[in-house]
Amino acid sequence: MGDFWNKIVLWFESTKVQEQIKEVDAAGLFSNPWFMVPFVAMIAWMIWKQSFRDLVIITIFVAVWWVTGTEYMHSLTVNGELQMNKVLPVLFGGAIALGVIVYLLFGRSD
Repeated sequence: MGDFWNKIVLWFESTKVQEQIKEVDAAGLFSNPWFMVPFVAMIAWMIWKQSFRDLVIITIFVAVWWVTGTEYMHSLTVNGELQMNKVLPVLFGGAIALGVIVYLLFGRSD
């Protein structure tokens, strides 16, 4: 099982997805019409179809993506040490976001 897991980790590292996510230019992305036109069309379609559950989930994912790029998230480690007083709010915020997503997907009926 360990060898299988190592192969998956090596494959994931070879795709360099983590580096690409770290290097995303958010200001450039949200000012690029090739991204904004389909994104706004998707949001308008969801509003028209009254798919508010999906809109909330997309909003949570965009908010989490934005928060991961803030200075607060970059200051979670100082000199290689994890700052526990800064990790706990992140942990509770993630738990709340995950709880809302689980509730929207499984907890209520449409």
